[in-house]
Order: sequence, then structure tokens, then C-alpha cells
Amino acid sequence: MMTMQLSHYPAAIAQAAQRVNELDSQIMAVQQLINREEGNADTRSAFDPDLKNDTQRRSRRFELLLVSQEYQTALNTLLQLTAEKANALAHLEYLRNQFSVAKLECRRAIAQQLTDFESRELVGL
Repeated sequence: MMTMQLSHYPAAIAQAAQRVNELDSQIMAVQQLINREEGNADTRSAFDPDLKNDTQRRSRRFELLLVSQEYQTALNTLLQLTAEKANALAHLEYLRNQFSVAKLECRRAIAQQLTDFESRELVGL
């Protein structure tokens, strides 16, 4: 696995964070579609004169949503986007951690160089 230069991490982290934000936006749009479809099913079942009680209305609502291709597609899309967001968040966290490690390694190298320089000075080299 190849690590990138220290100066490239901020841009990569920003890009990864932007991807998470884009997925959040897509998830919100799909959630609105799901809410609209559920609202339509609620309205249709609530005002159906053939339904006598809440159990029948809930059952009819479930049936309406089950046969709604738009609703089923939206649910599948929501699942896919949720998984993509989880992966994007994991990638973002990975980049942040790699950046932290790279900074620590850089500091350690600087400290080692200073220690080597001071040791040579003490010996008189």
C-alpha cells in the first residue's frame, strides 16, 4: 500500500468528506420520496369507505406500499445509498487516521534528525 505525500492529505480528506455530504443529500431526497409515497398510501387507506377499522387501514396501507414500484425502488435505493455512505465514512476515517500517522512519522523523523545533530555536536563532529 502506497501512502501519499503529507501535503496531499487535506485535499483527499476534503474530497472524501464531500462524497459523504453528497450521499447525505441523495439519502434525504430518497427519504422525501419514501415519505411522499407513504403519505399517499396513508391518505388512500384512511379515506377508503370499505375499511372498517385501523387494522384494516394499516393492512391496506401495507398492500399499497408493497405494490408501489416507485416505493420499492426508493427503498432499494435508500439501502444502497446507506451502504455507500457507511463505506464513504469508513474511507474518510481511514484518510484522517493515515494523515495523523503520516504527521507523527514526520515529527519523529525531525526529532531523530535533531537528536542526531545534537549528538554529533556533543562529540565534536
